[in-house]
Amino acid sequence: MPFTASRSVPGPFRIAGPRCVLPFARDRAFSEDPCVVSLSEYTLLALSSLFVIIDPIATVPAFLAMTAGNTQPERERMSRLALSVCAGLLIGFALTGRWIFHILGITLPAFQMAGSIVLLLIALDMLNAKRSRVHETREETEAGTAKDDIAITPLAVPMLAGPGAISTVILLQAKAESWIHYGLLVASILAVCAASHFILVLGSRWSRWISPIALRVTTRIMGLLLAAIAFQFLLNALRDLKLVSFSPA
Repeated sequence: MPFTASRSVPGPFRIAGPRCVLPFARDRAFSEDPCVVSLSEYTLLALSSLFVIIDPIATVPAFLAMTAGNTQPERERMSRLALSVCAGLLIGFALTGRWIFHILGITLPAFQMAGSIVLLLIALDMLNAKRSRVHETREETEAGTAKDDIAITPLAVPMLAGPGAISTVILLQAKAESWIHYGLLVASILAVCAASHFILVLGSRWSRWISPIALRVTTRIMGLLLAAIAFQFLLNALRDLKLVSFSPA
């Protein structure tokens, strides 16, 4: 059936009924997501949401506390190993998310709503400038302090690749419309993990000059961004269930 635009909105989208279609791909068969984003928008969403949820800046104080008895080369080795494990785990979920949904019988709106709640809980703690227990508990941090090597646990899991990061990756994977999107998602995970390693190493080298006030301000700003991402996931779920209707800005 030929495409007919029932009304027009500003920007690159045209709307016909409940779904929005890019003008250069109007004959394409789309997935269950009613609004297909461009490659640049998808990349920006993946990079920003992953960086905010992994939150390496807020991880620096716990990393320094758990590695207080280690030398700088040992800290860098543990950071490199932790981020390698984190990247591998998140890429694994990015490539198998749809099969996990199918095997467990989970619908995308259900996971979007559950994931938005997890992200919102983390965001609320970040707005209060404190580390969320969804990332790790105080007991896990204390156990890490007593360990000789904290790279795998608790640093990689659950501090970096925790429930929030895994939920975010699966939600981003569900929005992927092609193998190009999958490639961009994997590249975003690698880029964020590389940046996180750089931040942890930099924080361990410059720990004497890190201002606690600057860390708190940065954490609150990132918490606000994460809360917006959480509500967007929730709105997407409600839209997929046809409980609300809105068009992109």
